[in-house]
Amino acid sequence: MKKLSVLIWSGLIIGALLLAGCGPTAHIQKDKDADFSQYKTFAWSLTDDSKLKKSAGNSIVEQQIKEAVNKELEKQGWREVKRKPDVLLNYDVLVERSTQKQSDPVYSNSFTRTFYNPYRRRFYSVYYPSQLVGYDNYEVPVKEGTITISMTDNNTDKLVWQGWSTNEIDSKNLSEKEVQSSVKAIFRKFDVVKN
Repeated sequence: MKKLSVLIWSGLIIGALLLAGCGPTAHIQKDKDADFSQYKTFAWSLTDDSKLKKSAGNSIVEQQIKEAVNKELEKQGWREVKRKPDVLLNYDVLVERSTQKQSDPVYSNSFTRTFYNPYRRRFYSVYYPSQLVGYDNYEVPVKEGTITISMTDNNTDKLVWQGWSTNEIDSKNLSEKEVQSSVKAIFRKFDVVKN
């Protein structure tokens, strides 16, 4: 019974690690002189409305990004305010076409060869299995979505923190799941900034 529970827990841990490795990677830059212990409130900087009118999907993605960032910052003890915030937040979304290198193994055909043995006066069949010949390398077109989140000190108007994440996407707009996974990946590294 104990062995079975150990196997189940081991399988769950390995599965969780594999799933965690599938998410997007995030990168951050931080102003080394910034004291993040002084920052506890935030607000979103105003966006240009003409950008939002280009596509109806943009306003939905904007709302999803803001909700995801607000949720992650509130977990850290920050709160959104309308007047005199400590930091101003801004975001940028970039969807671009890219290529991804892929490699498939190439095998030879298996075959059977028949030989005649004159000493025994019999025919023998010898099976030759397929062998690895090499790899077929090619490029596949993909779409990548990059979300960048910036924090600017409201008093000094200086950029103090920036995080970004790039993820492969399925359509021309980011889905809610892709937005949330990218924002979570970015703010996993935000814990390091607090220390």
